Amino acid sequence: MEITNKEKATALLTSLETGDSSTIAYINPTKYKQHNLSVADGLEGFGAVLQNAPKGGFKANVVRSFQDGSYTFSHTIYDFFGPKVGFDIFKFENGQIVEHWDNLTDISPANPSNRSQTDGSTTVTDLDQTAVNKEIVKDFVNTVLVQGQFDKMTNYFEGDQYIQHNPMIGDGLSGLGKALEEMAKNGMTMVYTTNHIVLGEGNFVLSVSEGQFAGKHTSFYDLFRVEKGKIAEHWDVIETILPSSEHKNNNGKFNF
Repeated sequence: MEITNKEKATALLTSLETGDSSTIAYINPTKYKQHNLSVADGLEGFGAVLQNAPKGGFKANVVRSFQDGSYTFSHTIYDFFGPKVGFDIFKFENGQIVEHWDNLTDISPANPSNRSQTDGSTTVTDLDQTAVNKEIVKDFVNTVLVQGQFDKMTNYFEGDQYIQHNPMIGDGLSGLGKALEEMAKNGMTMVYTTNHIVLGEGNFVLSVSEGQFAGKHTSFYDLFRVEKGKIAEHWDVIETILPSSEHKNNNGKFNF
């Protein structure tokens, strides 16, 4: 029985831990473009990562996995040169992976609402609402985060009901407001300049954006759960983009 692309993506990521070499067949051997700037293109780059595995190997626990057309996107807990959490996006052609993007960050202690970076809802629902939910998130990201129209923020939430998994921020719009105040006091700015892509399956929508955090060139991956037309839950991974002198490929961090 043919397995889905998101099942292939999950199997490939899990093989970092299990060592199942059969999953390499899910990668196109002659056409594999890499957007992790620390990894070289092609199967050679992927193989080089595996060869540099620490003693005891890598760990990979896929918590959530989704599919949107030719793309899959996954939310994973890693031990990858240290405990990390990350998002991976794969693009498929004819059942094989031809392109990969990701965002990784260290695992942090529980946030002010005692939530981790990966716990919370995992159930995909409302498949018939995928397009609508993607538009809601796209509008929120562009209106509030990119254009800075924070006075319109309440339009996207059901009062203060907002479950937050960012390690520094508590639940609710009140938690977000408090965190933004603290950041401003400490001179830390977070600026979204460009939203590159929005992917979704049912009630889950992933937004990939570029900007600045604390003065550094940054990639923002934000996963939202939408419920009855409002944003109900949020997970994210914020990664500083390497300077060009350290890039091992020339594909850029984005370029979807």
